[in-house]
Amino acid sequence: MKESTRSSISVLAVASLLFVLFSTVSILSPMAEAATKPQGAPQEEAATVNIVYVEKPEGEEPEAFHIRTLAAVLGSEEAAKDSLIYHYKHAASGFSAKLTRSQVEELSKQPGVLQVVPSRTVSLHGSRASAVTNLGIV
Repeated sequence: MKESTRSSISVLAVASLLFVLFSTVSILSPMAEAATKPQGAPQEEAATVNIVYVEKPEGEEPEAFHIRTLAAVLGSEEAAKDSLIYHYKHAASGFSAKLTRSQVEELSKQPGVLQVVPSRTVSLHGSRASAVTNLGIV
């Protein structure tokens, strides 16, 4: 019986030691990762889709105006064309593009830019009848 008790205690000791080891690694790993990054290094920003409302350009094609406006922030026409998703020309004047937060801030200051807003998808839930009823139309 003494042998089984020793065996149980040693299994418990090993399990406890492994738990402490894994806990320490999980705590220190993020700290080590943060320590390896230079303090002054800029964090890479994620680009999201934004809708940019602009004044209607006079004497210039809307697409050319959109690319020129975006190129002023992104650095080149090629980068602007890669970022552009869609041109709005009929109901509104503007375009949608993938932009980082800092690019949105800089683009907002460009001449002719009225507003930059994040693109959102909105969906209706429920049946058509309930949507009409909820509007107060019966």
